[in-house]
Amino acid sequence: MRMSQATPIIRFYDEGLTKEFYIDFLGFQLEWEHRYEADMPLYMQIIYGECVLHLSQHFGDGVPGSVLRIGVEDLAAYAKQLREKRYSFARPGEPLYEEDLTLTDPAGNRIRFYEIKPAE
Repeated sequence: MRMSQATPIIRFYDEGLTKEFYIDFLGFQLEWEHRYEADMPLYMQIIYGECVLHLSQHFGDGVPGSVLRIGVEDLAAYAKQLREKRYSFARPGEPLYEEDLTLTDPAGNRIRFYEIKPAE
């Protein structure tokens, strides 16, 4: 039996702030968007390398205040890249203990980036 990677569904409220955070600041790419009608909630998929996230405005999709962990190969370099963007709502410091960097999105969800350790 084979099982694929899980794709978290993250709840959001403000489309503009959410796209600014995940796409402009964190560097994800918008892969697709879906609305049943123009005045209905937005559901979208974003990607960064192999990391796939679904972002949803639908009631019942995700719980604001959730935490997700994302592995990054060079966390210190990624944190430096984020600091250089001078994003208004988050100015990350050095990764905690050089292994962990936690940021909060506009809906209160926490993204905990961690250093991927090379295989020994």
